[in-house]
Amino acid sequence: MIRWLPPTCRYPTKRQAPVARSTALVPVRRVAVGGRGPEDVVVDPRGRVLTGVEDGRILRLDGLTGRAQARVEVLAETGGRPLGLELLPDGALLVCDAERGLLTVDLDAGTVHVLADSVAGERLRFASNVVAGPDGAVYFTVSSRRYPLGQWIGDLVEHTGTGRLLRLAPGSRTPEVLLEGLQFANGLTFGGDCSFLVIAETGARRLIRYRLTGPQAGHAEPFAEDLPGMPDNIGRAGPDGPIWVALAGPPVPPLDLLHRAAPAVRRAAAAVAVRAPFRPIGTSGVLALDDEGRILHHLAHRRPPFRMITGVCETEGHLILGSLWERGVAVCEAPARG
Repeated sequence: MIRWLPPTCRYPTKRQAPVARSTALVPVRRVAVGGRGPEDVVVDPRGRVLTGVEDGRILRLDGLTGRAQARVEVLAETGGRPLGLELLPDGALLVCDAERGLLTVDLDAGTVHVLADSVAGERLRFASNVVAGPDGAVYFTVSSRRYPLGQWIGDLVEHTGTGRLLRLAPGSRTPEVLLEGLQFANGLTFGGDCSFLVIAETGARRLIRYRLTGPQAGHAEPFAEDLPGMPDNIGRAGPDGPIWVALAGPPVPPLDLLHRAAPAVRRAAAAVAVRAPFRPIGTSGVLALDDEGRILHHLAHRRPPFRMITGVCETEGHLILGSLWERGVAVCEAPARG
């Protein structure tokens, strides 16, 4: 059953989580990948990092945390624009492609197969992030039904609320809509026990929890609100590790004010925004949270040397950062787990 989450829904006061004191997020290394926009980053069992770039290539990056020169290998080409990635236990890669839909990639052969490219007869575009459940079901987000990736800023300005959470059952080619009305649905991960999903709403600066099991299955609720930046992709280093959230940019008070304006005003502002040149400015960073939505770490760039962080993963005591804007990834030291 589809459940709508009211955009004005707030945590009860007792559920609000204070933001941990910010510390500096300083890249110790930057690695060019030979393409622009490694938007999401995931780690394979051997510690290598997978990412997708603007021209459709899927890349594998090896040796990022060492002193030797990192190696960049092309594994496949989707023919579209890869965004969110999920590595499956059998070694295949799930890809949310903003142009082609939900894909699976055989990393050995380099072949690409379309799992789903439509929803209820509507073309599936701007698929954003994806996870696979232990039962073989695939959950993924669609950021906007109105704006394509190349006009993503239009959705944030207009505040369309056309984002979705979808589920693709094992063996099916027809996704089911679980949740809609989301403000630019983006990153996605499981809770540690796989009983719920955590979904990033970039346009609302919050994370929500969608319950998969128990008496509240199918129910959505706030998980962490009023974040110190706009959440993008989400990464997790195993069920016992923290939930890492990329913060692509800082809060924008005039944008929050615009969201309260009439729809016609927001549409007019969006029409201007999509034609204006974009350049990321201000703070970006990452958050680490636990399974109760408590913020454990807030690592931030005040004057970011690596801009518009859209992806984060943890490996070998380091954080690997992806970006829709940059032409490479950044490597930072991960904070000690306490």
